[in-house]
Amino acid sequence: MTKRDDTATEGSDNRPFAIRTYAPETLREALKRMYLIRRFEEGAEQSYMRGLIHGTMHLSIGQEASAMASCIELTDADKITSTHRGHGHCIAKGADVARMFAEFFGKETGYCHGRGGSMHIADVATGNLGANGIVGGGLPIAVGAALSAKRLGRDDVTICFFGDGANNEGSFHEALNMAAIWKLPVIFVCENNKYGMSTSIERATAVKRISERAAAYSMPGVTVDGNDFSAVAEAVHVAIARARSGEGPSLVENMTYRWRGHSKSDRNRYRTKQEIEDWMERDPIRRFEEELVAHGVIDAEEAAAIAAEAEQLVEAGIEFAKSSPSPRLDDLTANVYAEA
Repeated sequence: MTKRDDTATEGSDNRPFAIRTYAPETLREALKRMYLIRRFEEGAEQSYMRGLIHGTMHLSIGQEASAMASCIELTDADKITSTHRGHGHCIAKGADVARMFAEFFGKETGYCHGRGGSMHIADVATGNLGANGIVGGGLPIAVGAALSAKRLGRDDVTICFFGDGANNEGSFHEALNMAAIWKLPVIFVCENNKYGMSTSIERATAVKRISERAAAYSMPGVTVDGNDFSAVAEAVHVAIARARSGEGPSLVENMTYRWRGHSKSDRNRYRTKQEIEDWMERDPIRRFEEELVAHGVIDAEEAAAIAAEAEQLVEAGIEFAKSSPSPRLDDLTANVYAEA
């Protein structure tokens, strides 16, 4: 979605990275998508409580900057792999919230014709290779996508999102090792929200920062404030440039926080109300919006209009999902097997 700001100058420009790097229309679109992520998940949560959505879901409310800033420079040719907490990644990569709601509601008009639901949304047309219910399951898929790009001589990159809980899985180490050996164009983005389900990162991982593990695989590793849009955008920008130039993979760790529980069944007994409230004060959407206003990209009236537009899109998306047809019983096994 990127448009660069051709008027930007290097050196003495002390503005935040995103402000001096991307065109105003790109920044406004980024804010809109961040609001879309937040409102979509709030709408999904309310729909679940009203009995319109069955099963469970994993919300990323509070992590919007990590998803959007990581994807701001990607084109449709670039790929992402996602996680069970992947709604934000889908929207950041350009997904239509109406089709996402339809997927949640189990309707034929959903991205996967209602068969995937919350955890398994994919949209190959925009380079979204899909979310994954397996912890660390997207890591080897991302390496495969990056290998394909390199073998075919393309300059597209793959961003692999994963949570802190995946960094102790074998697939994490295997993926980083193979990507480094073959110098593949993949960026590993760890969204460290402090907890793998209810287990804190401090109790589960020996290193203080997950990015330190990059050294074992001879690749750069950096930890940034995952609620600071510009900090994330700059770290991923450097990693994308490295990948496109053939220098290989990087590991970026975004320190962030989920305001909701692990899933809808989480009773939040492992963290305090004060901890949650402290992180809510670091709201990434408010921070980014205030940054845009402070630097004259938008004014307060435009910010309110952007938020209102996102809310309208979500309301329309819910109505689209409600009115969409359910899959026919005769099509129960459709798309289960590949057709010859």
